[in-house]
Amino acid sequence: MATIWKGSLAFGLVNLPVELKAAVRADHISFRMLHEEDMAPVKYERVCSRTGEVVPWKEIVKGYEYTKGKFVVLTDDDFKAAALESSKAIDILDFVRTAEIDPRYFETPYYLVPTKGGEKPYALLREAMRNSDVIGIGKIIMRQKQHLAGIRVVGDALVLELMRFANELVNDEELRFPDASTVREQELRMAEQLVENLAEPFDPSKYTDDYRASLMKVIKAKLAGKKIRVEEPEDDVDDTKVLDLMSRLQASLDEVEGRASKRPRRERAAKRAPARTKTAASRAKSEATGATKAGAKAARGTTSKRRRTA
Repeated sequence: MATIWKGSLAFGLVNLPVELKAAVRADHISFRMLHEEDMAPVKYERVCSRTGEVVPWKEIVKGYEYTKGKFVVLTDDDFKAAALESSKAIDILDFVRTAEIDPRYFETPYYLVPTKGGEKPYALLREAMRNSDVIGIGKIIMRQKQHLAGIRVVGDALVLELMRFANELVNDEELRFPDASTVREQELRMAEQLVENLAEPFDPSKYTDDYRASLMKVIKAKLAGKKIRVEEPEDDVDDTKVLDLMSRLQASLDEVEGRASKRPRRERAAKRAPARTKTAASRAKSEATGATKAGAKAARGTTSKRRRTA
């Protein structure tokens, strides 16, 4: 796997050599624009909006629109003047509790891989962060641009995630959201029960891109010369009607419980295991208590007998 960036990771006075490698890969189906008549690929041209003529690259400059229709042109020297000093180090500025960071800040993950001589400090930092449940916040200059970066522990790896700056997030005060006071207690209890019934351990392999699979099926069929049949979509449900939440929740609970009853016996037993364990523990406690009471009763009986004999 190609190295995207190479440098060092610094926390305090500790400096460890690392390199950055991709942690995700694109998995999309690419298409080319073609001329329908002869199937030749179509090229994109840079056309002047005023004259309609194609503009060569050498005549193109970069401009910032400071007001409608008004631009200030920036040259290569201007960009050089604004550029930050190139750095091959990621300085961890702060360690922040994981739960305190809004997930909207995180964008693209990369693996931080230790290079020769960095194995021990890498493991040391990783375990210290794992035990403290923190994320390191720093900055990195990559491809001539500065990024905010978060460094977190994922298994045995340190993962660097490029982050958004605060000004890039949309303020939620610009939007309207319903107040919790609109929720009735009974509805909330049923919704919580439904959520609990649907709760499962996270298994990412369960979730696949159905559209991609369907599109590849169509492509393969066309390559085989088959005619594609398009099915008419069902009519959309009218969402403008007022929802009867209670009946919808009850119907959902019934459906989930019906699916659960059809699961293999072993799978249902595994999901109920914690409850059975608790019940068994309760039974054991009751039995122990009963035995203690029986022993005490027998002891009292023996004592009374001795007194009568005396």
